[in-house]
Amino acid sequence: MNKIIIDVGTYEDRVAVLEADELIEVFHEKKDENKVQGNVYKGRVVNVLKGMQAAFVDIGLSKNAFLYIKDALPKEQYINGVDYKNLSINDLVKQGDELIVQVIKEPYDSKGPRVTTHISLPGRYLVLMPYNTYVGVSRKINKENERQRLKDLANELKPEDMGLILRTASIDKSVDELKIDINYLVDLYSKIMAEENIGSSPRLIYKDLDLPKRTIRDIFTQKIDKVFINNKEKYDEILKLVKVISPNLKDRINYLEDSDLFSELSINLQIESAIEKKVWLQSGGYLVIDETEALTSIDVNTGKFVGSIDLKDTVFKTNIEAAKEIAKQLRLRNIGGIIIIDFIDMFNSGEEDELIELLKRELKKDRIKTTVIGMTGLGLVEMTRKKSRNKLSTQVLSTCKCCKGTGKIKSTGFLLTKIEKEVKRVKNHTSSSAVLFELNSYKFEDIIKNHEKAINSIEENNDIKIFFKENNDLNIDEIKNKKMGRVKDLIDKGINI
Repeated sequence: MNKIIIDVGTYEDRVAVLEADELIEVFHEKKDENKVQGNVYKGRVVNVLKGMQAAFVDIGLSKNAFLYIKDALPKEQYINGVDYKNLSINDLVKQGDELIVQVIKEPYDSKGPRVTTHISLPGRYLVLMPYNTYVGVSRKINKENERQRLKDLANELKPEDMGLILRTASIDKSVDELKIDINYLVDLYSKIMAEENIGSSPRLIYKDLDLPKRTIRDIFTQKIDKVFINNKEKYDEILKLVKVISPNLKDRINYLEDSDLFSELSINLQIESAIEKKVWLQSGGYLVIDETEALTSIDVNTGKFVGSIDLKDTVFKTNIEAAKEIAKQLRLRNIGGIIIIDFIDMFNSGEEDELIELLKRELKKDRIKTTVIGMTGLGLVEMTRKKSRNKLSTQVLSTCKCCKGTGKIKSTGFLLTKIEKEVKRVKNHTSSSAVLFELNSYKFEDIIKNHEKAINSIEENNDIKIFFKENNDLNIDEIKNKKMGRVKDLIDKGINI
C-alpha cells in the first residue's frame, strides 16, 4: 500500500511518502522559514551585470534575487520582427525597472534566490504558462498515442496567448478534468495580475501553497491509497483543495487526532538511516555516500557478501543490488547536481551495459529529472539529477561547530604538539614556572588517561609545570592557554594534572 503521511507540528511540517511501507521521499518545512520557491514578487532591478548577462533584483528578501538572461528572454525567438535571441541583458532590463518575477530556486548559503520573468503556475494535471504559447507533454508519459491525445486536447483547451505543459498526472484524464484544472489556474493568474499595478516594489504578490497542500497537489494521485494527517485544521483545508482538483480522491484522506505518525510508522528510524554515510545492502555489501558542495560520490563495496559461485557473479550481483539502492537513496536524500558512482569493476562490457540500463530504469521512478551520461574513462558512472529543494541532510542536520562539516576533529597528537610549542614559547619569553591549559572534557580525559608520559617529557624538557582544567564551553578540539603564573599559585587554586 502506498501512503502519504502528513505530520503537522508547531515548529515544522513534515511529509513522508511510503511505498509498501518503505520510505521513498521525505519533506520538511519549518514554520518560521520563509519558503520562496514558486512565489511571485513585484521586484525592482538594482544592478545589471553585462559581463555575466544577468541582473540583481530586489524582491524584498535579505539577499537580492538573480535574474539570468535566459530567464528573462521570451521563449519565442521572434516577436513582432524583433530577434530576441541576439539581445543582451542590457536590452531587456535596466536599473530601476519594476518586474514581475517568480522564484525558481531557493536561496542557498551566500547566494540569493534565482528568479524568472516567465511565470508558470502548476496545477493538478498541468502547468499554465501565461507568457508563451508553447504546448508540451511530460517526458515521463511514454505512450505515443497518449502523448498525442493530450497534446491535441491542450491545443484545443489552452487559453489564447498562453501555453500549457501536461504533467505526468494527466495520463488518461478526461477533457472535463483538464478543464477544471485550467479554469482554476486562469483564475489564479487573474488574481496575480490584479496585484501587478497595486502598491510599490518590492513586495510579495502571490505565495505558493504550503507543504501539506503542495504535496496533495503534486504527489497525491490514483497511485496513493491513503493519506493520513494529524491536524484537523489542515485536514479541512486539504479536503477543500481536493474537492476542487481531485474530488474522486477525497475519501482516501484520513484524519488521525494527535497522532505521532512518524514514530508510529517507524519513519523517524528510516530518516536517521537515510543520513548515514554508509548504507548496507541486503546481501551484505554496502554503499558509501559522500555529499560535497560540488558533487556527490557513491562508492560500492562487496563488504560481507562473498557470493556462492565465483568472484564475477559476486561482483555483478552486488552492483545490481547497489544500482537499485542508489536510485532509491537519491530520491530519499534528494541529492542533486553531479553524481559519480564507483561500481565494483566488472569483467566485460556487456555486464556494464546491463548495469547502466538497470540504473536508468530504476531512475525513471524518480519525479525529478535524472540523466545518466555513462561510463567515464576511469570506469566511473557519471550522472546528474536536477536540483530542487534542499537535500535531506541540510534539512535535518546542521554543521558541527567543531569540525565545520568535515566530519573530523583535530587529533590528540596535534593538540600535544600545540601544547609543547606553547610551553616553549612561555619558557623563552616569560618568567612563569607553570602553564594552565583549558580543554573540553573529551580531550581532557584522553590526555590525562593516555598521554601522561608525553606531558611529563614536555615538562622535564622545558622545566615548566603543566596543569589542565576542564572547560566545556570550548569545542571538542579547542585548547586555551588562559593563565600563566607560579606553580604555587595554581596548586593553591586546586588545579592539578
